[in-house]
Amino acid sequence: MEQLFTAARTHNGWLDKEVPDSLLELALDYAKWGPTSANCSPLRVVFVRSNEAKARLGPAMSPGNHDKTMAAPATAIIGYDLDFHEHLPVLYPAADAKSWFAGNDALIEETAFRNGTLQAGYFILSLRAVGLDVGPMSGFDKAKVDAEFFVGTKIRSNFLINIGYGDSSKLYPRGPRFAFEDMARII
Repeated sequence: MEQLFTAARTHNGWLDKEVPDSLLELALDYAKWGPTSANCSPLRVVFVRSNEAKARLGPAMSPGNHDKTMAAPATAIIGYDLDFHEHLPVLYPAADAKSWFAGNDALIEETAFRNGTLQAGYFILSLRAVGLDVGPMSGFDKAKVDAEFFVGTKIRSNFLINIGYGDSSKLYPRGPRFAFEDMARII
């Protein structure tokens, strides 16, 4: 639990240590097993690692996120697929779930965004579970990222996750969290 939650931190600085592809693959393989509605599984990920790919991502970054993203061993562009429902006959054969979305763009968008974000949360925990540190963030131009990395698809970017081995000397002080009674009630 400490590795996943209480001792884990959002990193802004990175050690100069390569992240093996096998760990990225393993973490995503674990994350895919988390539940989504009707097993819709809209999460799509592009791992930005090469200098070429970073040069393509760089212009989309806000000034406060540019340098730490360029320094990260890997950056995951977290996207969600607006064509997820096309895969439902295979992913959810228990019902004609594809028909639930026919002609309903608002439902497609809402379902893809919600469930893609949910899967991304599983992915963050999976990355931590395999021993990596993460720095999830917004602060980028989604239209630029979509045009650069998802052109010709119905995939849209949601947020980014810098991934690597965190440099603890660059951590901000730990922020407080709400107490149970400040965020929940049992009725």
